[in-house]
Amino acid sequence: MREELNELISYELSDPRIGDAAVTEVLISPDFRHAYVRLSLRGAAPEQSATLEALMHAKQFLRHQLSERLQLHHMPDLHFESALPPELAAKAPQVLKRLRRGRAKS
Repeated sequence: MREELNELISYELSDPRIGDAAVTEVLISPDFRHAYVRLSLRGAAPEQSATLEALMHAKQFLRHQLSERLQLHHMPDLHFESALPPELAAKAPQVLKRLRRGRAKS
């Protein structure tokens, strides 16, 4: 399901509010009624919020497309969330750059 969602979000959604988003994992509830989609989002907090809002708006389209591709009898309700809080996601590139240089965070 993760690969299909990545493909749908990257190539088939045309909403300009959707920024650079990649599905990192999909957690499905034991009763198969809910799928919690964790996303790696880039950009500032307002851009990340806009991306999540646009994905929530496209939820029914995504469910329909997934049910056709995966041939599931019952498609779980999709819930989108950031894998990292916006504050940490915005700082992640800087932290990775420091790690590559071998510097500790000061």
